[in-house]
Amino acid sequence: MYDALTTRYTFSCPARGETSVRLSSFRRVERLPGAAHPAVYRIRFSCPCGDEHPGLVTHGELDWAPLGLGEEEGAFVNLMTAKLETLAGELSDLAARFIQGGRWPWSFFCYPEGRVKPVFPSSFRLLSPGAQRDMVGLAVRCPACARTSINLVSSAHVDLPFHDDAEIGVVEHVFASEAETAVEEFCADLYSATFDARRLHLH
Repeated sequence: MYDALTTRYTFSCPARGETSVRLSSFRRVERLPGAAHPAVYRIRFSCPCGDEHPGLVTHGELDWAPLGLGEEEGAFVNLMTAKLETLAGELSDLAARFIQGGRWPWSFFCYPEGRVKPVFPSSFRLLSPGAQRDMVGLAVRCPACARTSINLVSSAHVDLPFHDDAEIGVVEHVFASEAETAVEEFCADLYSATFDARRLHLH
């Protein structure tokens, strides 16, 4: 499902049969009721075919696989040893060193709390392409205060663990606790001039 080398998820596409997309191509992320081990998320993604399609991902595929902690990771040829080695060991070791050094894989600016917070993609609710190229409007439900904040970030900020934008946009508004009830507000604010650039000191 997730390829750590290309940082892409593979889904079925009615037009192409199969397609691969990055996390920034997701449009909605919603946890399904019921299953808990693992939790399952229903997503909608923007497909290269031009349409949006539904898909399902597990908690592990969404939050852990990008860190090399998924169940099925690829392999690579280590040019130093000329041996085939798994990605899981390399990526998980790198992730552990970053976290021990105080860096979290993903972060966002929680407007109600007025500070940068660590987060996993399972806290994302809505994603929308920004007016500027390679920018993404991101609605995130804060794990601590349970309120939704909207940030404008680069695609890399979403797609690549441990990549932090030096500056992001923040919608200065407190949204309802559930992002689904704020869809219209989110879309209106995303394309307006209400984003306030804030410097984030994440390192």
